[in-house]
Amino acid sequence: MSVAETSSQSDPQNPVDAQNPTGQRILASQRHDEILRRLNEDGVAGISEIAAFFDVSRETIRRDLKLLAQRGLLALVHGGATKIQLHEPAFGLRSQENSGGKAAIGQAACALIRSGMVVFLDSGTTTLALAQALTQQDKAPENLTICTTSLRIALQLCHVPTIRVHILGGEISPEEEASGGIDVLQALEHFRFDLAFLGTGGITAEGEITDFTRNGAELRSRLAVVAGEAWFLASAEKFGRMTPLRVAHYEQAAGIITDHRPEPQFVTALAEKGLRLHIS
Repeated sequence: MSVAETSSQSDPQNPVDAQNPTGQRILASQRHDEILRRLNEDGVAGISEIAAFFDVSRETIRRDLKLLAQRGLLALVHGGATKIQLHEPAFGLRSQENSGGKAAIGQAACALIRSGMVVFLDSGTTTLALAQALTQQDKAPENLTICTTSLRIALQLCHVPTIRVHILGGEISPEEEASGGIDVLQALEHFRFDLAFLGTGGITAEGEITDFTRNGAELRSRLAVVAGEAWFLASAEKFGRMTPLRVAHYEQAAGIITDHRPEPQFVTALAEKGLRLHIS
């Protein structure tokens, strides 16, 4: 790798304190370009790997990542950085991602449902796996009331004789095949919920639940507060994924059901927020 030689004086806006074994100094802009290239290709960039690549200290790379985060070019996570996802992938693509893990989460969540409950099922591929698990049980709970915004979940459950299905009305998103908006939020006021199973956009290393849209974040925030017990369903790939919006009051949920135990920093952060971790 060729590197640019610079003068010995450092520009505070473009520091050149990193030095490779040949004695040539490396512009911070070169490191920034490499970090962004890795994010574009892999979605993540690790401090240790980049520091080794440039033969610089981990602290140098931490400063680089902090600067790029301040510019809105990446999101900081424990051990490195991740690409900020502004838009959720299409439903069809998400349904193919970690389908086995989502099925396991669906089974674990299904075990919490008892006869006579009123349950909210959020839209999403993992909550759809929960709905599918409900129809596959040998002895399904009876006299269930299921409220959902998802057209797919409503169709999955509406023919089950022991389940009454309410779809909460609102504007239908063709991408998500689900209702949303102020009408859905107002419809929540007509029900009491024993359980709510909620989707997530991502989970930060600090234990925060994030989302892609304002409507989604507001819906999940309200249900975390009003449901007797609310659980976020998050398959392994959601940990460390950064999305634009924070879900308010997420700490009032019971916890997170996931398919694999996340890295220790997530476990610690979630415990500090008072959220239980249920591994399916």
